[in-house]
This record gives sequence, structure tokens and C-alpha cells, in this order.
Amino acid sequence: MMLPKPRGPLSAAVFESIRAIPAEPVARTHPEADGPEDAAVTLWALYELAYRGFDEVDETAEWDPDLLAVRRRLEIELEGRLRARWEAYRSDHERHDDFGEDLFAFIAAHDGRSLARFVQTDADEQQVLDLLRMKSVYHLKESDPTAWVVPRLPTASKAALMELQYDEYGSGDPNRVHAHLFARGLEAVGLRTEYGAYLDDVPLEILEQNNTMSLMGLHRRLRGAALGHLAAFEATSSLPSRQLSQGLQRLGMAPEMSAYYDEHVEADAVHEQLAVRAICGELVAVEPEVTDDVYFGAYTCLDLEDRLAELLLERWGVAS
Repeated sequence: MMLPKPRGPLSAAVFESIRAIPAEPVARTHPEADGPEDAAVTLWALYELAYRGFDEVDETAEWDPDLLAVRRRLEIELEGRLRARWEAYRSDHERHDDFGEDLFAFIAAHDGRSLARFVQTDADEQQVLDLLRMKSVYHLKESDPTAWVVPRLPTASKAALMELQYDEYGSGDPNRVHAHLFARGLEAVGLRTEYGAYLDDVPLEILEQNNTMSLMGLHRRLRGAALGHLAAFEATSSLPSRQLSQGLQRLGMAPEMSAYYDEHVEADAVHEQLAVRAICGELVAVEPEVTDDVYFGAYTCLDLEDRLAELLLERWGVAS
């Protein structure tokens, strides 16, 4: 994968710095972002140095101190924005003795507009392809941000997370890895399958979704938020996956793409129980101080998906 196209002065300067490594070290300064997309694509690229990197970038760039300083600055801004949204939303959500039931109720109470329902009943093929291009930014690296959290967990949560991740990574079969299934579906519907292929085309909302998962996964102090995000993701996946599969079939699109979503109908019905009760539940039982961050992560997952749905449904002319 090549570096994405810059979206402003900050990303242009940072990408130039990334390409220059490992030249003779010099002190580098970088301008402020001139807007949220400039900041978001810069942060996405800086995070990507810790995943698969870029073809034209030396691997030592991952730990370059100047780049890490820019990343930290952008992380502080992103986390501050996410927490401000959470503080504006949060209410005195009543909590009882059963953490799992409380978290399920919190997730269920969040009622946003549904892209999956629109795909199921009304979307045309071009709208579905548009959605798949955007979703490919995450689904071609599916579960990787969560993998960072594994060594930071107590025993029971770690074991439960590994059970969930084992499914996500194909239960030992490379042909069943969920990212591979998504790539196979993309190919079948005529879309590009290269990792990050559509990064230059996606809006801020997609960049922010992906950056948030990396932020939470890469910081030990945010382990509760990362797992709350996972819990909300899994608890809101099974029904939408069924709706997306039905929409693809309604349009007569390639069965390989439907197969990806069919895989998640049953898997995520199991995964939601694992994520809420065995992963998050066991974590807060041992480390109750992270409980609020679990709710923050869950809310953030739902809120970011709401923002994407609003953007796309408005773009497609769907009345609210």
C-alpha cells in the first residue's frame, strides 16, 4: 500500500517526513491541520505505521520521535472530541448488580438510523457498492485493532477475548479469516481488494471510526474503552448482518458478498455474549475502575456509526 493522498498542509508535511526516513535525522516541524479531514488522514497514516506500513516507507518510521509527537497531538484532539460527545450524551443510566444486563440495556437504548435496514429494503446497487468501499477500510483489517488489547487483560477476559478473536481469524483456517472473506466478496462484486484501496475516497466519518479503534487499541489506559467499543460492535452486528445479506440478495449481487454477512449472523449472536459478559464483565469485576470507560467505548462505537449513517443517507437523498 502507498501513502494516501494528503488532504491539507499537515498531511502533506507529515507524509513528506515519513518518506524521508531514514535520512540523516533533523529536527522537523509540522504545521497545524487546516481542517478535520487533514488531521484525520494524518493520524490514520501514522497509525498505519504500526499495522502493515507503506511500500515507500522505511519500517523505522514507526518509532520516529517527531512522528510520534504529531501522533500524540492528534490523539489528544481526537480523544478530547470523543469524550466531549460522551459527556454531552451521558445521563444517569441506572446500573444494577448485573453488569451484562446493564450494558446490553445501554446499547439497546441507543436508537440511531440504520444503514443496514435501508440496504435491506431500498438501496440500489451503486449505493451498496459505495457502502462496501467505505467499509473496506476496516473490514480488510478486521479485528486487528482489538488484538492490541490482549496482553493488557486479566486472565478471564484475556481467555474470552482470544476465543472471540479465534473465530475472527478463521479458527485456524486462512480461508475463513473474516478479512479474507470480505476481500473475496469485494472481488466478486467487482471492487478492489487491496488493503486500503479506497482510503483516498472515504469521508471523515470513516477515518474517525478507524482512528478511534486504533486509539483505543494502542493505549493500555483505554483497554476498557476498547472492549466497550467491541461489545457495542458485536451486540449490534447480528441483525444488521442479516439485513445486509438480504439486501445484497434482493439486488442479485454476488453470493460471496452475502456469505461474508451470513457468517456474522450466527457468529456475532455468540460474540455479543462473549464480548459483554465474559470479556467486559470479567474485566470490570477485576478492575472496576474501568467501568465508565467501557460505557464510553460502547457509546462511541454507536455514535460514530450514527454519524456515518446520517452522512450516507443524506447523500443518498433518504428523508430522516
